[in-house]
Amino acid sequence: MAFRFDLLKLLLLTSILEIVNGGSSSCQHFGVERGDKLYNFSLTSPNSLSPHGALSEDGFYKVEVNDTLLWFQICDGMIFNHDPPRCFDCQECGGQLHCGTTCSALFAHYVGGYQVCKTIGRASSTEISLIDEKNPDTGIIVKMSHNDGQVNCSLSVSVFCDYNELREPKSFEKLGTCDYATTLRHPSGCAKIISTHAGGLGWFGTLLIIILCLFGLYLLTGIVYRFFFLKVRGIQVIPNLGFWMTLPHRTKSFLQYTFARNRRPSGGHRSSYSPVNF
Repeated sequence: MAFRFDLLKLLLLTSILEIVNGGSSSCQHFGVERGDKLYNFSLTSPNSLSPHGALSEDGFYKVEVNDTLLWFQICDGMIFNHDPPRCFDCQECGGQLHCGTTCSALFAHYVGGYQVCKTIGRASSTEISLIDEKNPDTGIIVKMSHNDGQVNCSLSVSVFCDYNELREPKSFEKLGTCDYATTLRHPSGCAKIISTHAGGLGWFGTLLIIILCLFGLYLLTGIVYRFFFLKVRGIQVIPNLGFWMTLPHRTKSFLQYTFARNRRPSGGHRSSYSPVNF
C-alpha cells in the first residue's frame, strides 16, 4: 500500500508540472498504468542511440514528399543552424527572417510557383497518447496542434519502440483538412516498466488472514453474548476459556506423542544383540 501511495504522489506531481510548464513535462515523464505495471516513457531522456532522446540533434526533422515539405521537432521548438525554411506566410512561426523558430511543426507547399508555409503545431499544445491502448510496449503518439482562428491544424508523430534502431521519418500523410501524420522508430518510444505489485500474500497468506478474521469474530461475538446476556464478568467472559487454557498442554502432548511414535523402531527391525541364555 505504501508503494502505491508513493506512486500516486509521483503521478500527482507529474500532473502539476504539466500544468506549470504548459504540457511540456509530459514529454519528460508520461506514464500509464496497466494492471500491476506502470509504463513510463521519456522522450527527452538520453538513450543508447541518442543523447537528446527523441529530439533531433539537428534541431529539426525534415520530410519531403513530392512538392510538399514538413519540418518538425518533438516536444520543443525548432532550431535551424542550416537549411532554414524559405517560404511565404510564415508570420505565425518566426516571420520571414526567422521562419520555423517559434513553432514545433511547419508545413509548406507550392502555390503559383511559390513556397507557402503553414504552422500546424506548437510545443505548448503537445499531447501524448499510446499507439495501442492494449499494448503500451508498441510506442506512443506525440500530437502537436495549432489554431490560427480559422482552422485547427495538427501533426501526429507515432514514435514506435525500437531498442536497436533509430529510423527517421521518410514520408507523411494527410488525414484531414489540416491534419498530418508521420512515423518514427526510436528507443524513446520504449517504456521503462515498473512493477506496482509489492509481492502480495499469495493464497496461503490470504487464507491465514481469513482464518484470523473469523477467529476474531468468534471471540468478539462470544464475549458480547457472555457479557451482556449471561452477565459474566472478568476473564470468564472469554468463550470456552477452559479449552483455550488447556490448548498449550494439549499441543505439547500431541507433539511429544508424534515425535515418540516417529522414533519408535519398526516391527521388522531386529537388534544387533542376541539374547544369551545362562
